Amino acid sequence: MAGVVLGSMVGTVTGLLLAPRSGRETRRIIRKSADALPEMAEDLSTTVQLQADRLSDSAQKNWAGTLSRLKEAIAAGIEATQMEVPPPDAPRDITAETNSSNKH
Repeated sequence: MAGVVLGSMVGTVTGLLLAPRSGRETRRIIRKSADALPEMAEDLSTTVQLQADRLSDSAQKNWAGTLSRLKEAIAAGIEATQMEVPPPDAPRDITAETNSSNKH
């Protein structure tokens, strides 16, 4: 939206300077446009503020979701590290298995 307002202002000034009019008429149009500048600047300021607010709200929502997922992942990791690890199977005697395979 800010681009539209700025583009309108630039287009108006360019059009006024390049249009084939008398000096008096051009000055009148420039004066009229200059009188409208404060209102256009206020509109631009409001538009920029609204866009910044929307971006800020969006960033806060995204951050809240990311933070929530991060907390869940940390809690799951802590829970997983606190789980009791089952004891390993009894050690096997691989020498007995090796000797029996050599006899064949």
